[in-house]
Amino acid sequence: MADTSFIKDLPSGPLDAYRDRATFDWKKMKLFFEDPDLLKVKMRVWETLEKDPIFQKPKTELNSEEMKRRAALQLRKYCQLSFVTPEMANLPYKRKTRYMMTINEALAVTFPDVSVKHAIGLGLFKNTLTTLGTERHKKVLDAAWSGKILSCLALTEIAHGSNTKQMRTTATFDKNSQEFVINTPDFEAAKCWVGNLGKTCTIALLFAQLHTNGQCYGLHAFVVPIRDPKTLLPYPGIVVGDMGEKIGLHGIDNGFIMFQNYRIPRENLLNRTGDVTPEGEYKSSFSEPGKILGAALENLSTGRVGIMQESANNLVCAVTIAVRYAVVRKQFAKSPDERSELPIIEYQLHQWRVFPYVAAAAVLKIFVAGFTDEYLATVQKSTSATQIEDLTSVVAEIHAVVSSAKPLITWVCRDAVQECREACGGHGFLKSARFGDLRGAIDPCVTYEGDNNVLGQQASNWLVRQWEKMRGEEELCSPLGTCAFFQHSGEILKRKFGLERVQEVLDLNCE
Repeated sequence: MADTSFIKDLPSGPLDAYRDRATFDWKKMKLFFEDPDLLKVKMRVWETLEKDPIFQKPKTELNSEEMKRRAALQLRKYCQLSFVTPEMANLPYKRKTRYMMTINEALAVTFPDVSVKHAIGLGLFKNTLTTLGTERHKKVLDAAWSGKILSCLALTEIAHGSNTKQMRTTATFDKNSQEFVINTPDFEAAKCWVGNLGKTCTIALLFAQLHTNGQCYGLHAFVVPIRDPKTLLPYPGIVVGDMGEKIGLHGIDNGFIMFQNYRIPRENLLNRTGDVTPEGEYKSSFSEPGKILGAALENLSTGRVGIMQESANNLVCAVTIAVRYAVVRKQFAKSPDERSELPIIEYQLHQWRVFPYVAAAAVLKIFVAGFTDEYLATVQKSTSATQIEDLTSVVAEIHAVVSSAKPLITWVCRDAVQECREACGGHGFLKSARFGDLRGAIDPCVTYEGDNNVLGQQASNWLVRQWEKMRGEEELCSPLGTCAFFQHSGEILKRKFGLERVQEVLDLNCE
């Protein structure tokens, strides 16, 4: 039997009448949704932040610049609290990454701006160096684990976001100096919307088109110093600035950057998928250039999984607030003479509005937890395998799942936050109700780390390829079995809905 003693009892209050009617142990149910060890990690994060003055909510609204300054101070203090220690760098990939995701989940629930800064500047940076870098990048990786540097991921350009193949920032190898020369051909090729770049980061993980010996070999990742860590002034050859005020997540200093003949050492290329010799010869472990790009960008799926986690947690927050409000808010009586009004949770209309999102929160929370384990296990195999191509089918299927799940979860969360806000009436419009903050946190999630509509097309493309294989009597490339139902398509298409009573619909054994 699971130990639930570490979970604190809920305070007594107006919700007791409904809680007493529960036919299950809510603490045991909590452990159904949360791994006990990971939940203890989250609780330790929350209890620590609650005691620290820098994490106390300000009494008045701060302007955008002050929010950025405050988020930077909170991130620095968060790193000083040593939830992640340098020793963790030596742990197996899956274990350390899952732990990092867990502490970032805890941070995201309370301080989404700081969470994003941490995820981009430390989490994704370290993950990318681990999966795409080699031993020659260990010094930078150690500095990241020690909290000595703050990074950013510079991918999106002014004129190109989803169409990564057409990005135009270049990194041209100079054999004479053994350096890559980085250039931004024009403003449309400027890197933009880069979190942490506007004011604070000192190093960028830059994606640029690699050129050597007069030939382009596609998009590759480079470690690029941006600012002097002592003065935070940009190095010569760089134009960098802040994107300006946004409609949410004001604590993140999203920035833009342009390069003019800016030089970095040859070793700054993340060379696990492809490398350039001192003579300028390009060498790759892949036979097709498209696979090089895929391997480089597939690393970003970790960020998408993180967004799925954050969105599922925000969905839980929204429905929790709405349901609790529905219990204490009373409206109307059964008759004019009756003085006792009913809690609005008793009305079918209100249940119809809120309860489907409660169900969605439960389902998506379980799915994200299970899929995260599957995803991290696959990445761990890819980082230890001698031939990455051996995992092509699994990686392609995981990419398809992420490309469908990230849009689904973020859209559901976005709609749920709005419905829950409306279900709380005018009181839901108060800042203290939290729906404004939740809406500001979820809104950009439908766009960054892959536009939802474009990701949906990527998932459907994979499904269409599997369907064509099945129709052509080829073997499905679905190691995880997500489209195994294609094999029974003939039988499925012949079936008709034959249930006649509500009870039959509720019975899981009815076919």
